[in-house]
Amino acid sequence: MTELYQRVQAFYDRSSALWEQTWGEHMHHGYYGPQGTHRKQQQQAQGDLIEALLAWGQVSPAQHILDAGCGIGGSALVLAQRYGAQVVGLTLSPVQAARAAARAEEAGLSDGPSGPVCNHRVTFQVADVLHTPFEDQCFDLIWSLESGEHYPDKAQFFHESYRLLKPGGQLLMATWCHRPTQSLAGPLTWGETQQLEWLYRLYHLPYVLSLPDYRALAQEQGFQHIQTADWSDAVAPFWDAVIVSLGQWRAISGVLTAGWPTLQGVPALFLMQHGFASGLIRYGLLSARKPTVPS
Repeated sequence: MTELYQRVQAFYDRSSALWEQTWGEHMHHGYYGPQGTHRKQQQQAQGDLIEALLAWGQVSPAQHILDAGCGIGGSALVLAQRYGAQVVGLTLSPVQAARAAARAEEAGLSDGPSGPVCNHRVTFQVADVLHTPFEDQCFDLIWSLESGEHYPDKAQFFHESYRLLKPGGQLLMATWCHRPTQSLAGPLTWGETQQLEWLYRLYHLPYVLSLPDYRALAQEQGFQHIQTADWSDAVAPFWDAVIVSLGQWRAISGVLTAGWPTLQGVPALFLMQHGFASGLIRYGLLSARKPTVPS
């Protein structure tokens, strides 16, 4: 395991329980309407984000789904229940995988001691999304919700996704991006680069790309029917809600208990809030399909 992956694993091993206790099962942004003006509870907004992504991507019923960067299983359980699918979730964190498996068992969606209650099941593994243990063409849908920012080789993710998808299969991802640089704003400034570097250190990220960069990688790999969208306005209020929630004693004590790596991540909340406000940080969506006939 690389030094980066070790830091990512340690960060999520220590912080996932705090996140679940304070903010619930979903470790991702919330959706507050197209312009970010809909008032709603944070956990409701996080659930709405999943539904909005599925609607935007026009996801067809899928039998086999890979949740690439599954956290504690929030999305995987939703996808399994919605589509009656077999879902495999991957994470670098053994703590997350164990908690996700327990949640699947509680929901009757695993083949644990009580057996599968439904006609589908959910499993979780500790594995590298960029180099998975699966055979070619075994998934109908690859779901990557706010994990792309952790991938040290973005091109390899598209290569691996293409390999894993069945012909006609879909890749649907949402990820943190920086602003486009091929616009009137031009290349990233020194100040923007420094802000991103600070964010990378605090959140253990290798780097992020712009949304046009992600589209280019998908095209280079051979994906078709590529669609992208910028949902920065729709999700930006999430960081306001998270910062407000830090004022709760439960959250404060949880951060202190989780230790220095988690405490170190607190300033990143304000960096993200400022990044969205300034337009530097963007929330990018990408949907793409593997050709039904090899090109």
